[in-house]
Amino acid sequence: MASLALDERPNRAFPAEPLALYVHWPFCVSKCPYCDFNSHVRAGVAQEQWRDALLADLAHEARLLPGRRLTSIFFGGGTPSLMEPGAVAALIDAAREHWPAADDIEITLEANPNSVEAARFADLAAAGVNRLSLGLQSFDDARLAFLGRAHSAREGLEALAIAQEQFSRVSFDLIYALPDDTEASWSSTLARALALGTGHLSLYQLTIEPGTRFAALAAAGKLESLDADAAAALYELTTERTATAGLPAYEISNHARPGEESRHNLRYWRYGDYAGVGPGAHGRRLGQRTVRHRKPENFLSAVARNGHGITEEEPLSPTEAADEALVMGLRLAEGMNPGSIAARFGLDKIVDFTAVDRLARSGHLTRTGDRIAATPAGRLVLDRVLAEVALD
Repeated sequence: MASLALDERPNRAFPAEPLALYVHWPFCVSKCPYCDFNSHVRAGVAQEQWRDALLADLAHEARLLPGRRLTSIFFGGGTPSLMEPGAVAALIDAAREHWPAADDIEITLEANPNSVEAARFADLAAAGVNRLSLGLQSFDDARLAFLGRAHSAREGLEALAIAQEQFSRVSFDLIYALPDDTEASWSSTLARALALGTGHLSLYQLTIEPGTRFAALAAAGKLESLDADAAAALYELTTERTATAGLPAYEISNHARPGEESRHNLRYWRYGDYAGVGPGAHGRRLGQRTVRHRKPENFLSAVARNGHGITEEEPLSPTEAADEALVMGLRLAEGMNPGSIAARFGLDKIVDFTAVDRLARSGHLTRTGDRIAATPAGRLVLDRVLAEVALD
């Protein structure tokens, strides 16, 4: 990235600072048992009503963030590929009208293999989407069934091939550290993934999140997570194999060829402003945290009543903002500059450098000039690293 990283800039607010836009589509065909995202299954979705509500919510954010340069749009969910391409086009066009867009604006849409086909991919590309993130999750039918996915391995690979024809940039997700995963099985899956030719992979360890069906099964003794040491070995294997293949980890779970990193997600991790619209969407706007109504029906009612879907709008204290920036920054392989972050929020310092140096000696952090970064070993236990270095 040629531009100056956000944590190296001295002031808190920049009128001309780049802006990312997140649009949340909350609907799915079915709810996966591991998913704790804000996703909902409905018998029918009024596409025009939702298009208009999202456009109104977007217009509200634009009025509060004038004069910014739009560098990325991300349609997340839920399953945004269930949106009519016309609605996607309308939102992209509206965003470009509200803000001047970068010449190389990145426009990503998440898709599931069972919810789209060749015609839909072509229409989404025509609507302006130039990067697709495909939720393959596995190449194995038995694992897909365990994960509650509605597509087969064959359908997933066919969808990927079509995506690579239609979009200049494609990423796909896989989930590993399932209860029966071994180094041999995951190594084979990784080899297959790396041979498919995409410039970006999102590789997530299975976690049992509260409120999910997997959490209920675990509580009932019907689901047992993979042993922590075995999961750690799979993570280490992942970082080694992707780096060797030229797609190193630039964030804990994300791997890319140089230049293929998700610019939108880097905006989050470098602690820049982003507008979040749609049910349950979070945003960070001029020192404030924003949250939209999660339930789709409540979101629609709020937009009809107020012209936006906001349910929470809360200023971040300098300490809260600095803590968030530290957490986000240490997720990245590039790390962050704690001195610049402290100065940005008017604080003396945000980390204990005695602890930083101790963790550097143990191989969990590196310290280069003013920057600190977690090593692969440190990112594996990032919560513990943060607990040691962050000042209260």
